[in-house]
Amino acid sequence: MPMVRTQASINRAGSKHAGFSLVEALVVVMVILIIAAIAIPNLIHGKMRANEAAAVASVKTIHTAETLYFNTYPEVGYSPSLVNLGSHGTTCEKPTSTSACIIMDESLTSGLKNGYVFDIVGDGNKPTTGYTVNASPESTVSGRCTVSSTQSGEVHFFIPGSSTSSSGRLSSGGGSSSGCEL
Repeated sequence: MPMVRTQASINRAGSKHAGFSLVEALVVVMVILIIAAIAIPNLIHGKMRANEAAAVASVKTIHTAETLYFNTYPEVGYSPSLVNLGSHGTTCEKPTSTSACIIMDESLTSGLKNGYVFDIVGDGNKPTTGYTVNASPESTVSGRCTVSSTQSGEVHFFIPGSSTSSSGRLSSGGGSSSGCEL
């Protein structure tokens, strides 16, 4: 006599291969959440450090461009704006003091790069004999440190709202006494 399989017997026989229980699935989800809770802040901090390092490199680029600009256009002195150091919309066939074509990175000459806002302030003299370049984080997620430099090439790091700052020569990697570990 053939064996008749009822729905109850099929459910019992197939229950060995039914999958994960709810408790097992919750344990897996909790482990994933714990790993994410540890990894995400580290990723954000790493991105901030990369943005800060890129800001220092960009400030060094601006300093080099300003020195070249100063030597090329002595009647103007240092460039009073980032736009003048770039192409300023020209083809760069014949550079001028308003489109020197020294910095070819349009995002840097626009004043916004890697989550940092760049700004040049001249001393107001004719010709300009001094300048300050500042790189400030666009938000608290893009970085903590503000980077500043002058025509001397000395780079300063500080955290906005903090009274301490750190400085280093342009060729150095920077300091970390202000919490800016560049």
